[in-house]
Amino acid sequence: QLQLVESGGGLVQPGGSLRLSCAASGFPLDYYAIGWFRQAPGKEREGVSCISNSGGSINYADSVKGRFTISRDNAKNMVYLQMNSLKPEDTAVYYCAADSMFLECVLGNGLDAWGQGTLVTVSS
Repeated sequence: QLQLVESGGGLVQPGGSLRLSCAASGFPLDYYAIGWFRQAPGKEREGVSCISNSGGSINYADSVKGRFTISRDNAKNMVYLQMNSLKPEDTAVYYCAADSMFLECVLGNGLDAWGQGTLVTVSS
């Protein structure tokens, strides 16, 4: 069974950068599309970015385009989210999640596995 663990969250000033990591175990990562999702206090969960199992297809939410970059290293069973030019509105718990289909990841529907989340706080 696939298990996902996020890391790399923390407190950062506006304009700063963080890199989140998602470590996978229990199943070959290259079977899955991986997505990053976030949930801010009092708000619904939203999709941030998805990457297909091979890395050939990538999707970003409009709110993070040009600032965030998703990448993966299947040999290391790792997926990353590089976040630059962070804004206070990026403050949220960030989750990585997996699905065998890239489209399902983009739609945020019925993903197969979720991590426990890592908190990102953007504040001065």
